[in-house]
Amino acid sequence: MEFNYQARIPKERIAVLLGVKGVTKKLIEKRLGIKIKVDSEDGIVDLQGDDSLNLVCGQNIIKAIGRGFNPEIALNLVDDNNQLEIIDITTYTGDSKKKLIRIRARVIGEGGKTREYIEKLTDTNIVIYGKTVGIIGNYEVVGLVRRAFEGLLSGQRHSTVYTWLEKNVKERKQNYIT
Repeated sequence: MEFNYQARIPKERIAVLLGVKGVTKKLIEKRLGIKIKVDSEDGIVDLQGDDSLNLVCGQNIIKAIGRGFNPEIALNLVDDNNQLEIIDITTYTGDSKKKLIRIRARVIGEGGKTREYIEKLTDTNIVIYGKTVGIIGNYEVVGLVRRAFEGLLSGQRHSTVYTWLEKNVKERKQNYIT
């Protein structure tokens, strides 16, 4: 039985999805056993294949690339233990461009330090692109990272969020060991 799924990707990210001489697209197709057709005009990506789970995985990989992830990192979604989480910053800013710029800067941190610190602490990959925060990592940790960013987006102090996240990551590691 043949399944069809669609995904949308920003036009400026189509070249990243395709890769040099189509290498990235071919790699995704080979890994998942699916066919991918990209409409460069409107950014619609059609996925076809026999395995609907692989198509959903392909959709997530394409969505991740569209949200600014490097294709190598997006391919980590092939592992069932990893997941993609997208947070819409405009949920916290409304239509205000000034507020969007300010809050984006807040979650990125000076020189990218906030994003970098959370990535290292939780062993995740994080991209702030456009109006979204994208997170790829182990499904058990991604929820914690989401809550941390939601705290920052709602105006909580960085130190409060860091302390909460450090405590929860430490507890998770201890529970995992025992």
